[in-house]
Amino acid sequence: MKTSLANPDLRTRDQVARTILESGPSTAIALADRLKMTPAGIRRHLDSLIEDGILEEREPHSRSVRMRGRPSKVFVMSDLGREQFEHSYDDLAVSALRFISTQGGDHLVTGFARQRADEISKKSEVEVMTSKDRPRALARFLTKEGYAASSHSHGVGVELCQHHCPIAHVAAEFPQLCEEETKAFAQILGTHVQRLATIAHGDGVCTTFIPQPKEQFRKPTERKKRK
Repeated sequence: MKTSLANPDLRTRDQVARTILESGPSTAIALADRLKMTPAGIRRHLDSLIEDGILEEREPHSRSVRMRGRPSKVFVMSDLGREQFEHSYDDLAVSALRFISTQGGDHLVTGFARQRADEISKKSEVEVMTSKDRPRALARFLTKEGYAASSHSHGVGVELCQHHCPIAHVAAEFPQLCEEETKAFAQILGTHVQRLATIAHGDGVCTTFIPQPKEQFRKPTERKKRK
């Protein structure tokens, strides 16, 4: 998003939007704490961004609700808001993919998506394979590629979150891109993964669940034998 450097208010507004883009759905309290602002100050910017269609206010995901009482609503980047930020694709690439689809059918689009996923695997191979914490290494790699990714423990595994998707609009029309990308993650990490949500389908964050390696769940009898 372009803002005037001479206007501190616009710079702060842009910072609020970018924080949500990079961190994913956030409450007003969390944003105020992260940006060192007062709740009143952050809400003023949030109201302005919602009025302009940059942000949307939504109910929090049920899995994230841990407190009693009415949960605070979260703010997410809208499709219009994402368009305000730079994307890594251009109109020519989008048009080309549509042309391939109309001329050759879905199998050619799938082939394209698979080739793109293979390129992701090759580019990330050294960085991820040499790391003991592969999910975190993959998140770092994806961040470099423009996906603003992060990873955190969740239940019996890890959730990989991509807070930005440079090809969200294309993937909304061609889901093969998301499907092949998920397969690439499984190949890179050496384990089955499950895609839980995608920005292309209207979710605030692309979320992939990565189960912990099986050796971490040895049976009690197996652990006793090792003692």
